[in-house]
Amino acid sequence: MRNLTLLTDLYELTMMYGYFKKGMHKNIVVFDMFFRPPKNGSTYALAAGLEQVIDYINHLNFDKDSIDYLRSLKLFDEDFLQELVNFRFTGEIYAVPEGTVVFPYEPIVRVKAPIFEAQLLETALLNIINHQTLIATKASKVKYAAGDAEVMEFGLRRAQGPDAGIYGARAAFIGGCSGTSCVLTGQMFGIPVKGTHAHSWVMSFPDELTAFRVYADVYPHACLLLVDTYDTLKSGVPNAITVFKELRAKGHEPLGIRLDSGDLAYLSREARRMLNEAGFPNAKIFASGDLDETLIRDLQMQGAAIDVWAVGTKLITSDDCPALGGVYKLAAEEVDGKLVPKIKLSDNPAKMTNPGYKKVVRIYDSHSGMSIADLIMLDHETIDTTKPLRIFDPVETWKTMKITNYTLRDLLVPVFVNGEQVYQSPDVREIQKYATRDLSTFWEAYRRLYNPHVYKVDLSQELYDTKQELIKKAVKLD
Repeated sequence: MRNLTLLTDLYELTMMYGYFKKGMHKNIVVFDMFFRPPKNGSTYALAAGLEQVIDYINHLNFDKDSIDYLRSLKLFDEDFLQELVNFRFTGEIYAVPEGTVVFPYEPIVRVKAPIFEAQLLETALLNIINHQTLIATKASKVKYAAGDAEVMEFGLRRAQGPDAGIYGARAAFIGGCSGTSCVLTGQMFGIPVKGTHAHSWVMSFPDELTAFRVYADVYPHACLLLVDTYDTLKSGVPNAITVFKELRAKGHEPLGIRLDSGDLAYLSREARRMLNEAGFPNAKIFASGDLDETLIRDLQMQGAAIDVWAVGTKLITSDDCPALGGVYKLAAEEVDGKLVPKIKLSDNPAKMTNPGYKKVVRIYDSHSGMSIADLIMLDHETIDTTKPLRIFDPVETWKTMKITNYTLRDLLVPVFVNGEQVYQSPDVREIQKYATRDLSTFWEAYRRLYNPHVYKVDLSQELYDTKQELIKKAVKLD
């Protein structure tokens, strides 16, 4: 693991210096990381990146090179730099497990620590969680559109740099992809790697048939041929069928063909017919070429006969929503041994924060097991599940709902306690299974691609009252 301690904005360090100089650096505070509603209309996100956050925190240290560089900036005195030499995280972190469905304004990560420590985590935590959550969410939408068909992540060459390609592929796997083209991601996380050949392979031989025969000779057990270099239906598919017959005569079965251009609905239907008539109904048809969930859905509606979707650019860059919009906000500070809630006000209601040391509870219907609503509560609050629960919209408060026969789940779990890691990240395959299960507890209305129904995320009565009191107090001060 690289030392990412200086993966931070300068103002985190200048604030830390100010806290240190004013004797505030040991003050205990609470920060929440959450995201605001994205501009693409999505109502949910799929949390990812916690494993990398844990690695980051476990390796936090200002080594000699870091200290020498900070000294060269001539912004900090030697007492502060010595404090950094001795830096280690001693606080508490709660977070939702990777693969958990989360909604705007819900704490994804909660940090309670001396402000000197909590402030430093902001930039790196947002960088890691924002990116992987963004890509995992996009992948979940692509997989939703693909239905029973597989989705492969093929975006490395279009990712915004190596880390975006490596960890984006990891996040895409969590979101539902069955594998990746990125070999390094496969090595690092045990994710299946898959691929075929490029058009350049076909163009490197005297003719298409020769190129296919050579490839089949090299990979007789995994022969997947790209058939659109010259003419998909007049040469590509017929030549592939010729080679497949030759393979079968040698005791091997082909994997299939890949389409990378043209009218994928029409070409795949025709290719399927040709393969079936030639005796290869099990040969799979792969498709690639600027795909996303919208295009996949439309192609599915047009009867496309595609078994595996290879999705690249628009997945790895989350083309329609290139940033999650996650933020890290102060929610409470300790005064005389008690946590005092803090609030950020704004003329824009969307930027107003929920105060206090909070948790998130998910409410499930006892009969169906489906998610009903989420409730953001102060951490000390409890709910008696033997009694009906009434929740209300935190903006349009007259909208209420009475819930009976329900179960609850706390979404935040302990990750660090007193600076020590207490949570072990599951294998990424287990995370993917967990994500699939979690998504399955939400009705189709919440997951549809266009105009999804808005899932209820409400505040407890006590948290709502606390927020209103702080607003009134702030307004009076003005």
